[in-house]
Order: sequence, then structure tokens, then C-alpha cells
Amino acid sequence: MRSIKLLLEYDGTAYQGWQSQRSGITIQDILSGTIGSITGERIRLIGASRTDAGVHACGQVAVFTTGSDLPADVLKRALNAKLPQDIRILSADDSSRAFHPRYDALRKRYVYLLRINGTGAAFFSRYTWNIRIKMNTHAMMKAAEYFSGEHDFSAFRASGCSAKTTVRTISMIRISVLDTLDFMTISMPGSYIKVAMEANAFLRHMARNIVGTLVEVGRGRMSAEDIPAIFASKDRTAAGPTAPASGLFLEQVLY
Repeated sequence: MRSIKLLLEYDGTAYQGWQSQRSGITIQDILSGTIGSITGERIRLIGASRTDAGVHACGQVAVFTTGSDLPADVLKRALNAKLPQDIRILSADDSSRAFHPRYDALRKRYVYLLRINGTGAAFFSRYTWNIRIKMNTHAMMKAAEYFSGEHDFSAFRASGCSAKTTVRTISMIRISVLDTLDFMTISMPGSYIKVAMEANAFLRHMARNIVGTLVEVGRGRMSAEDIPAIFASKDRTAAGPTAPASGLFLEQVLY
């Protein structure tokens, strides 16, 4: 048996997230079924990150084992020929059987896009959270500093999260103000905020709950100085709302 490592990207709008489930079509379901239709096997596919319904990925990593002798680059071409156009395989390579895409990951990087006050191209409506008022980005940047480092993120995880520990380490969190976004080789003017964060692991909805809290600070409903008390409370209701899934991208998994 061989182990094949995939690097893939997807537009998550039409899917119920990565993880296979009875309630809807998922990336894992579609990809496993497509691989199986090529190799003639029942495929067990393991992903690096269980992205939520509606969340996108630019650099998801997944692994499966197969008895097929098809070269990895042939598998890549065959998959891209059969997969829906909103799921693309960027690379396929033979991998060590010992490699585990989730447990071997050192860090994961997510990016969230905000579109401010209705500005920006219509094309971005499905990939951003449209905030209809001007934001205090200086306050947001100050608040972001409190998230850096090791913390108990109990106040920033969703109910139903099964993680054994709520302690996570954010090694990078950065807020950028942008007046253009590039799309299909065209620069689209507007008012955008990008929140990038990198951590050793993320709890369920953790990235979106952090963004929702930063937006509350930007709106003036919370202050940067409230963040330590939110951590200390370990109470989800003390933090901001969960940001919509549409603006979140799994950018990269680092090994």
C-alpha cells in the first residue's frame, strides 16, 4: 500500500465543511468518492483541518492510502478532471506511511477578510464579511496583541468542541488595512481589513470567534483592554459573536 499526500484548495460555499457527515455534502465525501471511482477502492481520507461549513481553503492537506499503482501526478490529473470545479488538487505526491496531516502539523494559518461599509467589488460578497460601518482599526490592532502567545481559549470555542485541552498558542496575529484586492488579475478597489493568524492548533470556531471579538472592538462595543478579562472568564458569552464562515480561509498548514 502507498500513501498519497494531496495539497488542495476549495471554495467552501456549497459544502457542509470538510468532515464527512450525514447532514450534507462535504469536501471529504466528494474527494473520497472521486478517488475511489478512480482507484476502485473504498478510501479513508484524513485531512489536516476540519474546516466548517462555508469556510474556504487555499492550502488544505490530506492523505489517503491506496493499492493503485497509478503515479501520483496521474492521480492528480484524473482527480481534477472529475472533481467539481470548486475543488482543485494543487499537488499529489507519494508520502511516508508515518505522515499524519493533522498530528504532524506544527502550525496552521488562517486568513479572514472583511469588506467595510459596502465598498469593494460584488465578486467578493461570498468571500468576505461586509461590515456596514467604519471600523477603528487602531483599536483592533491593539486588541489583537492580547491574543498573541499561549492562552486558555475557552471563551473563544464553540459549544460541542471535543478538544481535550483549550490551551492554544497563537504565534502570529496581524491586521492589515487594504484599499485593493486582486481578483482574476484585476485590482479591485475598496476598503478591506485582513486578519491573519497562525497557531499550533485551533479550537472549533476559534478563528471566527476571535474575528467577531475584534470586530466588536472596531465598532466600539468592546475595548482592547476587555480581552484579558474575557480570557479569564472562560465564558463564550463574554466574547464577541461568531464571524460568518464566508470570510475565512485556511491559507496554509506548516510542517
